[in-house]
Amino acid sequence: MLVVYDSKTGNTEEMAKAVGEGIREAETEAEVKKASDTSLEDLEKADGIILGSPTHFGTMSENMKKLISESVGIRGRLEGKVGAAFTSSGAISGGNETTLISLLQAMLIHGMMVMGDPIKVGGHYGVVAIEKPDKEALEACRALGSRVGRLAAKIAAR
Repeated sequence: MLVVYDSKTGNTEEMAKAVGEGIREAETEAEVKKASDTSLEDLEKADGIILGSPTHFGTMSENMKKLISESVGIRGRLEGKVGAAFTSSGAISGGNETTLISLLQAMLIHGMMVMGDPIKVGGHYGVVAIEKPDKEALEACRALGSRVGRLAAKIAAR
């Protein structure tokens, strides 16, 4: 599993690390990488991909957009992989759900299967943290990582 994130204040990075912990709790390998350090080969090799971005004007960050724009070069090679998303923002009305949807749309265009966040926090489309992620948001990140990690492992075993 690959967790790709961008973070300006460290909040989204903290969430990414918690998602990675959840994946490992599911006894699945997890690599947590910044979007700027992620290659298209990294995306292709992963059994599942979870994207995390700060909310910036109701959408994903510039670094995440850049990676997704570059991913057109591998369109069709991510088909069938499991995906999910998470975001953090500085305000409750900061466009969190639209950010999550933009991340999920990119995965759907690649033919990926996406999971939402029916747990405790978030906008149903993924985990959301307002400002510094609190205990509940970090628990939701770990739970999301665990759920996606288990599903990706089942699919990869087939």
